[in-house]
Parts: sequence; C-alpha cells; structure tokens
Amino acid sequence: MGRQRSLLALILLLAIAAAVLLTQRPLNLGLDLRGGSQLTLQVSPTAEVPEITPEKMESVRAVVERRVNGLGVSEALVQTVGDTQLLVQLPGVSDPAQAERVLGDTAQLDFRQQRQGTEAQLRAEYEVLQGLLVKQANLEINNADPAELAENRAAIERSNQAIASLFDKVGLTGDMLRNAYAQPISGNAWEVGLEFNEEGGQKFAEMTKAVAGTGRSLGIFLDDDLLSAPTVDVKYAETGIVGGRASISGGFDAQRAGELALQLRSGALPVPVEIVENRTVGATLGRDSIQRSIYAAIAGLILVLIFMVVYYRLPGLLADIALLVYALLTLALFNLLNVTLTLPGIAGFILSIGMAVDANVLIFERTREELRSGKTLYRSVESGFYRAFSSILDSNVTTLIACAALFWLGVGLVKGFALTLAIGVVVSMFTALTCTRTLLLTALSVPSLRKPSYYSPGVSNSPSARPSST
Repeated sequence: MGRQRSLLALILLLAIAAAVLLTQRPLNLGLDLRGGSQLTLQVSPTAEVPEITPEKMESVRAVVERRVNGLGVSEALVQTVGDTQLLVQLPGVSDPAQAERVLGDTAQLDFRQQRQGTEAQLRAEYEVLQGLLVKQANLEINNADPAELAENRAAIERSNQAIASLFDKVGLTGDMLRNAYAQPISGNAWEVGLEFNEEGGQKFAEMTKAVAGTGRSLGIFLDDDLLSAPTVDVKYAETGIVGGRASISGGFDAQRAGELALQLRSGALPVPVEIVENRTVGATLGRDSIQRSIYAAIAGLILVLIFMVVYYRLPGLLADIALLVYALLTLALFNLLNVTLTLPGIAGFILSIGMAVDANVLIFERTREELRSGKTLYRSVESGFYRAFSSILDSNVTTLIACAALFWLGVGLVKGFALTLAIGVVVSMFTALTCTRTLLLTALSVPSLRKPSYYSPGVSNSPSARPSST
C-alpha cells in the first residue's frame, strides 16, 4: 500500500507540474497553424558547376538551413523539392521583405587577391564607402526622402563596384570553406577563425603567399560587397598560410566578429540560388484549423470518456482519469522537447489518445475474463495487467517501428506526425501500466469499492469473485 501511495503522489506531482508548465509556456505552432512566410528557391547551374547533382543540392540545403538557424528564425523548415528547388517555411515571419532578408539573395562568398599598385586607391575607396554607409544609416533613421535614399544607395553600389575592381578572383569560393567562427583572443578582442577543405587550403596558401608582407590585402567578398580586407604578415611570405586554417583579426569586438563569421558561413553557397516565389501564409487558416481540430479532439475525447464509464464501470472511470493525466503529460513533453505542432502533428496526438484507450480496454477485458473464471477481485486485476502486457507491448513496439521509419525516411510534416505519435505511444504505455494500475489498486483498498459488480456486471453475485484482500 505504501508503494501505491508513493506512485499516486508521483503521478499527482507530474500532472500538476505538467499543468503549470503548459500555463507558463505556450506550445510551438508550425507554419500551417501560426502563419508565416513560404519561399521557393531555384538553384541554377554555372559554368563551373554545369550540373546540379543531389550532393550539390544537399550542400545548398545545408547552407540555407544554417543561414536561417543562424539568424534566429525558430522552427524553420528547409526541404528539397524536385531536382533543383528548395522549399523554405519560416513560421512567424509575416513580412515577405523580412523573409528575403533572412535568406539573403544569390550571394556567393569568394576570396580575392588585391592587385599590385592599388594600395592607396583601396584606402581611399574604403573611406568613401564607410562615409556612404554612415550616411545611409542616418537617412534611414530620420526617414529621409525616398529619392535621397535611392541616390545614396546607388552611390554605395558604385563604391562597392570600384572596390571590387581592385581585386582579382583566384577561384577560392565559399563552397571550399568548411567553417567560420568567432573566438576571443585577449580582453575584449575577438578574431574570426576559418577552416577550408583540402582544395581551399591549398588555394588559400597560394593567395596568402602572394600578398604576405606586400601591404596588399586579400579581399573577402559576398557577391561584390567587401566584407573584410585583412593583410597577411610577412612571416608567411615563403609558404603562405598552410594547413587550411587561418584567423582574421584587427579590432573586432564579439558582436562584429560573430556577424562576420555568420556572413562567411551564410555566404558559402556553392551555386547561385534565386527566390522564385515568396508568399505569406495567413494565420486565418491556422486559427480555423486549430478550432476545428480542438472541437474534433474534444468531441472524440468526451465520447470515449462516456463509453469507458458506461461499459467498464469503475475501471472505466479510473481509465478516464488516467487518460486526462496522459494528455497533460504528453502536451508537457511536446513543450519540453520543443516539438512544433502542425495539423499532422495534432493528428498524431489524437491517434495516440486512441492507442492509450486501447491499452486500457485490453487490460479491462483480461480482468473481466479472470473475474468470470472465479478468481478474486484483487487477483483478477493483477492477472488482467499481466496478461494484457504482452499485447500492449507488441502493439506499441510495432507502432514505434513505423514511427521510426516515417521519421527517418519522411520529411517535413510527416516527421512531425511520426514524432508526436511516438511520444504519445510511449506516454500511453506509462499511464496505462502505471497510472491506471495504481488507481485501480488504490480503489481496491477502499472497502466500499470492492464490489465485483463495479468491475464486471456479470459476476456481481458470485461468491468466488469476491476479493479476499488487498
């Protein structure tokens, strides 16, 4: 009895904690329920990459996904559509212009070598560019005239082109950059670390060898926009920077170093991409779908609760309590695991409710069979759980295998369905075998509830079916 009280206290504690969590932290909703932006990106071949292979598409998808995640767009979905397109869903991003800024455009990263004799010109052009950028920021803050903004923006573009003309491309592009990261060096000073693949490391060594100690820079460009123009120490004049690793320093703080690292990682697109469709998915459809789903779930749940009480009497009532505990625990787990609920995800949750009920039905049917065979009430309940366990385990394991296959091979919403169903199945096993069992044994400890008729109408007056003890 002491063990049952401990389990009962644990279940009550878990249910209260789950309810508090759900009131304090809302569930994550997907694009179909929350609204947001959906973009279609077209990947195009180039002279260097004449064919878009599946490996190249996977590389582009990974880069776009990093770009979205790095800029803090949560629960984003990036998936391949066909051979040359990517579908990007950004929940909560309702401004199409903002969505394009999040993804950037066709920007490609490359490293360039400064031409000889352009040192003074680069300094002058760079100062001009910085002045134009400061002016643009001030104009935007003061809501200046659109014509003046456009004129200054055109001047920035011309300045960028002038700077780009001072550098030569050497074939070192972003797809050869494995990683870029910010790291502290001393005090508040930060630097940006770079890691290249083997081919990129060789080209980087050749380029740094050519400019080391000359006063000329290596230019890091995103399209034709200069991100950084570091110089190379003279000690690398003989060999260049070898090994595929390097760092950029020069007065960076943590924020600027982090931004540059993000720009470098984001720009590592191996081929150009173009946004061919950008549409906003309204939340109106989501609200309507949520309401309909909630109505369907509530109606189905109420019918199930009534059926369980009418058909299974007292065990049915206790199973209903366990079912409510199951729903609280499952939703709390969704919250803790940051599961993004979509319509298929809600369908998976509702389906798992049915499986939770099914486990209780198996237990109660085995219990009735034991009562009809003449066993005592307590032994019938124990035997009911023991005999039903293998059937419940087999059923749930096969469902979990199917969920694993769907999650592994599926994409997008199919994965959401598999995940919510799998979590629901696991929790339903816990509530059926622990919560329902504890509630039943607790009920048997109450003398007024030890009547077999409360558990199976057909054996209500059978002496052999009376409980001997608890």
